[in-house]
Amino acid sequence: MRLTGDDDIVALLNRTRTIAVLGVSLKPERPSHRVFHYLCGQGYDAIPVNPGLAGQHIAGREIYASLTDIDRPVDMVDIFRNSRFLPEIIDHAIAIDAKSVWTQLDVDHPDAIDKAVAHGLDAVVNRCPAIEIPRLSADGHVIQASARRLALRRLTIFLLPTPTLA
Repeated sequence: MRLTGDDDIVALLNRTRTIAVLGVSLKPERPSHRVFHYLCGQGYDAIPVNPGLAGQHIAGREIYASLTDIDRPVDMVDIFRNSRFLPEIIDHAIAIDAKSVWTQLDVDHPDAIDKAVAHGLDAVVNRCPAIEIPRLSADGHVIQASARRLALRRLTIFLLPTPTLA
């Protein structure tokens, strides 16, 4: 289903755990770099994908060459590629049994998105999760990945050893 309503997007974000970020960059000034780090910080298991950077690391995570090289299930594919590549990317997303695709700002290919939807994938088009998550949170929606991150942070603080005074 093509998701456009806030409630549908919140539901998608809440059931998503693993996000392949296709087109990730090692350059801090690039949006894909910033969004990758944002998604990690929100508690998602973000998987970096870029054929030109395969084998290198970002945030301690190995960069995969393609979606089909990923060795675990992927809930969502976040796409930072030119729209003309969407048909092939959608084919790969279908092949790895991704549950959804999310195309970044100005990335759209109606036929490719229609194919994704026809194969049962949810699709969010021409949006950025690093914009949508804060917007939706500010509107009162609860994004569970953020709640998981906060719970983990609280648990980590709880489990830290108590400093002793000498």
